[in-house]
Amino acid sequence: MKLPSRAEFARNRASRNIRIAPYTPHKANFIVTIQRAVRLAIIVLAAMLAGPGVAAASEPGADAAIPSTSLWDVVAGGGPWVIPIGVCSFVLVLAVLERAYSLRRSRIAPSLFIERFLLQVSEGAVDRHDATLLCQDNGSLVADVFESALRKWGKPAVEVEQAVLDEGERAANQMRRFLRVINGVATVCPLFGLLGTVWGMIEAFNAIASSGAMGRPEMLAGGISGALLSTAAGLLVAIPALILYLFFVGRVDALVMEIDRVGQELVNLISAEAIEDRRNRKPKKAA
Repeated sequence: MKLPSRAEFARNRASRNIRIAPYTPHKANFIVTIQRAVRLAIIVLAAMLAGPGVAAASEPGADAAIPSTSLWDVVAGGGPWVIPIGVCSFVLVLAVLERAYSLRRSRIAPSLFIERFLLQVSEGAVDRHDATLLCQDNGSLVADVFESALRKWGKPAVEVEQAVLDEGERAANQMRRFLRVINGVATVCPLFGLLGTVWGMIEAFNAIASSGAMGRPEMLAGGISGALLSTAAGLLVAIPALILYLFFVGRVDALVMEIDRVGQELVNLISAEAIEDRRNRKPKKAA
């Protein structure tokens, strides 16, 4: 079989690159980043589940090594109520990644588009039809708000402002999507942990009472330590969830205020009062 020459190999490689080009670069980079993060998380989780006990057992004199526990042993010691906490943590990761990608400024209110759009409208470089096409081509949430206001071009300022408020409310609801999920994880996980602790305490006292081991505090201490693991697991998930929820709420509020500000600027440009005011100023400048 004849091997391809270097020139043929370069042409084949160039043809493969041409096929890949139509895909959107930032989406591909985001997917690659997510894949790498998932692989790293799997590797770290596998290492933690293996625990230090594996290395200690392979060393000579392992019988005299200090006993250690792996992450899996710690999780198993927390009881069955650790499982829903783990499910909540997985849901939290998915919701946070989705909101971090969706609440980027380039997808909500791109500064360059806003600046150029308002400048063109103020200078009369675009009419109602051309401005609507610009908003449809951009596709961001602020472009949807602008498009809703453009439908009221030349109407009184009250009607234009009401259109901006209505579309802005729909945009705000879209930006708040999945934030309740993050808040729910922050609220439910400590309750799961508390329930697991109460359940473990009941089991520990029942085991001591049934085995007749009264007066042996080491058995009670072991049961209580296992029961408290569920509370610790719930707090480890709930605290980051609450911090991330507050962060995203603040980001949404800032974006809503930005959309409201630029929407009001557009109202002052396309309302009937604004158009009439510009017409009255032109003869004065000419005089």
